[in-house]
Amino acid sequence: MYIFKWILLLTVFCTSTIIGLLISKKYSNRLKILKEMKNALNIFEVKINFSCETIPEIFGEISHKIKGTVGKIFSDTIKNMETMVAGDAWECAIDGNSETLKIEDVNSLKPLGKLLGKTDIDGQLNQIKLVCTFLDEQISEASEEKNKNEKMYQKLGAVVGLIMVIVLI
Repeated sequence: MYIFKWILLLTVFCTSTIIGLLISKKYSNRLKILKEMKNALNIFEVKINFSCETIPEIFGEISHKIKGTVGKIFSDTIKNMETMVAGDAWECAIDGNSETLKIEDVNSLKPLGKLLGKTDIDGQLNQIKLVCTFLDEQISEASEEKNKNEKMYQKLGAVVGLIMVIVLI
């Protein structure tokens, strides 16, 4: 009977600690995705400026170079472009892969789609630079949140688990 009780207490403690770790991981993931998106947009800017490739070709290269959520956004945009215009395809891909991003992040990325393929190269480059400026702000905010909250949630998960164990004893 005591072994079952100790196993249960250990399970409660471990579960609470893991939940704290998962919550804290969201802050790291958001920062990572924002940095990868900025990198992808820099690649996009260079490709538009110095090559004669089409948007789907550039997005294909970016999706192969950058894996994870950002790569999926670019590959989903390519798939959506088969049935939609570029701007709608971009917005749809952003909406479909934004589970770890905040609404402000999504709102700073969506305007890029409005000018994709609709303006000249200079207009698209200006829009990319504008989105990168917004991303810089979001990256600094995400970095501050990560530094502030990540360790707190890790420790909070362990402390809550320990308190639950003490109460259950």
